[in-house]
Amino acid sequence: MKNRIRQERAEYHLSQAELAERVGVSRQTIISLETGKYIPSTELALRLSKVFDKTVNELFFLED
Repeated sequence: MKNRIRQERAEYHLSQAELAERVGVSRQTIISLETGKYIPSTELALRLSKVFDKTVNELFFLED
């Protein structure tokens, strides 16, 4: 699974720590998401989509 978290975070001028605080996780979780080492729960994916005003499918997608 791939994601656009790093790109969206950059567009919103958010640090990893700021995003982590907004969605209620650790900075390490955001790092793991961005590097593809962690697949988020449905709840976390929905929280991220709310922060970035994007659908979950716009943030996360399967590799071909």
